[in-house]
Amino acid sequence: MVYSLETVRNDYPALSDGYAYLDGAAGTQTPAPVIEAVARAYREGIGNVGGAFPASRRADAIVAACRAAVADLVGGVPEGVILGPNMTTLTYRLARVLAGPGDEVVVSRLDHDANVRPWAQTGARLRWAQVDPVTGELPVEQYAKLVGPRTRVVAVTAASNILGTRPDVAAICEIAHAAGALTYVDGVHATAHGPVDVHALGADFYATSAYKWSGPHVGAVVADPVALASLHPDKLVPAPETVPERFEIGTSAFADLAGVTAAVDHLAGLVPGGGSRRERLLASMRVAQEHELELFAGLLAGLERLPHVTLYGKPARRTATAYFTVAGLSPRQVAERLAARKVNVWSGHNYAWELTGALGLRESGGAVRAGLVHYNDRSDVERLLDGVAELRQDRR
Repeated sequence: MVYSLETVRNDYPALSDGYAYLDGAAGTQTPAPVIEAVARAYREGIGNVGGAFPASRRADAIVAACRAAVADLVGGVPEGVILGPNMTTLTYRLARVLAGPGDEVVVSRLDHDANVRPWAQTGARLRWAQVDPVTGELPVEQYAKLVGPRTRVVAVTAASNILGTRPDVAAICEIAHAAGALTYVDGVHATAHGPVDVHALGADFYATSAYKWSGPHVGAVVADPVALASLHPDKLVPAPETVPERFEIGTSAFADLAGVTAAVDHLAGLVPGGGSRRERLLASMRVAQEHELELFAGLLAGLERLPHVTLYGKPARRTATAYFTVAGLSPRQVAERLAARKVNVWSGHNYAWELTGALGLRESGGAVRAGLVHYNDRSDVERLLDGVAELRQDRR
């Protein structure tokens, strides 16, 4: 399939400002169809859901369309899509009903803290899966010893937000299920970088955030609605008892939900083709992934050639995400000097609290993160490499 990068980039107004946006791992830019969908929802008028008047019915339709779109993106069903402000908030909420004192929850040093700390506050005993600090891999074999009869949940990421590591989630979930445990998969970083099938992964709960894949700041957790029906979170007495609504606190940001649907439609149209939206998404995300990894091969090779750069992690399967330090400069200084050259990168721990500790980087300010998404081009990579190369003469 032909991937027209120029056409894709033209959909993103922010890319016209002259900056190389290599900060996508912290949140992508927003395409024009998403901006228009949010604006249109406000222009047409929206009310709260469940009312007898047209503006309320528009809100009902927006919510239903959003659930269907997220389900198509990851391979779930609309009735199992919980919507909320972000993955962290939803994970805190679900953790309280999935685990408690007397349970064990297996967490990993690879994960973003949003898939660690919510489990700690349940009172369950945490058991830790360790990361190989050299390769950045999360060995599957250790889970056979970590998962036992008291394991209630195995929480694991589908991709590291700083190293890009893609652990063998399906194998980990298989071990968890054999012991009767549930699996909670953080797909926030992974969803933007390739096709997702929650059933193939073995994820009982799959969390994602739309702002990582060209949408507004909305989070979602996708699960089997039958499993959700057995869970009863604290809620306001008059709030809906239906699934998935019983897990959603307060009024949704309806216009933003319209933007989520538009973002999924945008991703489904990255390459021309027919079929259902799910089929088009699988095709588009596969081609986008190939594009990212092709660019990333050049980015990695370029950084490896620079003697003043240290790269962290070399996993066999990864997203297009690099984490590195520059000799003589703090990560923040590197980010500031690249920003002066109109190259956007992040610095610090990026909430990978346990992982930066395992890498020995947390106390020294973490490292620099540069990540590619589907709208990045070769000039973005070249500008990053040129900027980092110049830092060898620019240390002071």
